[in-house]
Amino acid sequence: MKGCPLSCWWCHNPEGISPEQEIVTEIRKIGETEFTTQELAGKYYSARDILEILEKERIFIEHSHGGVTFSGGEPLMQTDFLLEALAACKSKGYHTAVDTSGYSSELNFRSVMPYTDLFLYDIKHPDESRHFEYTGVSNTLIISNLRMLLREGKNIFIRIPVIPGKNDDPESLEGMKKMFSELKCDNLKQISLLPFHRTGKAKYRKLHLHYRMEETAQPSVVRMKELKEFFEGTGIKVRIGA
Repeated sequence: MKGCPLSCWWCHNPEGISPEQEIVTEIRKIGETEFTTQELAGKYYSARDILEILEKERIFIEHSHGGVTFSGGEPLMQTDFLLEALAACKSKGYHTAVDTSGYSSELNFRSVMPYTDLFLYDIKHPDESRHFEYTGVSNTLIISNLRMLLREGKNIFIRIPVIPGKNDDPESLEGMKKMFSELKCDNLKQISLLPFHRTGKAKYRKLHLHYRMEETAQPSVVRMKELKEFFEGTGIKVRIGA
């Protein structure tokens, strides 16, 4: 879902930041000839449209024990539509998940809670000032909403983007580990470690945006295994990848 209140340095879906439709321009060169193509980023859907798409895939979804995940961007920027779509999906028996940055009002979260089976919840940095530096917003509301959802018994997968030089230093890692250890409960189901990648770099060029992660390398397999073992010290299940 298009639109996000955060502006993370490492965002690999920059076309999802603005809530508006955008024209994406790409210039390709073959020999001495340049070709310019344009495409529209963003398409309008109704809740009925989404159900029609899901019904075509129902057999596959049922056999794979899957469901529908609303992601973005930040889905809760469109709370009214999200609520309508979630309720429609639950009425048809689909498992529902919301992939969120956590940055929305508690009221918004409470409105969608009854229709959400699982929250995929991003935690990017434990330090408020550094969180603001790298994302443009404070983490206070994010952590508050996380605590509220856990108190209300909602199932949660924590997702940590592992960004070398930004949140993988000893102090940041210890801060996150301490937080999760304190929050540990039956409905905090998993911690997913998401290694930084630069697959979205080309999108910045198309959108005429500055790419701030040019000098950042992807964490190694060995490093990711080390972090997996580190966070397993919380007693919570940890996996590498989504």
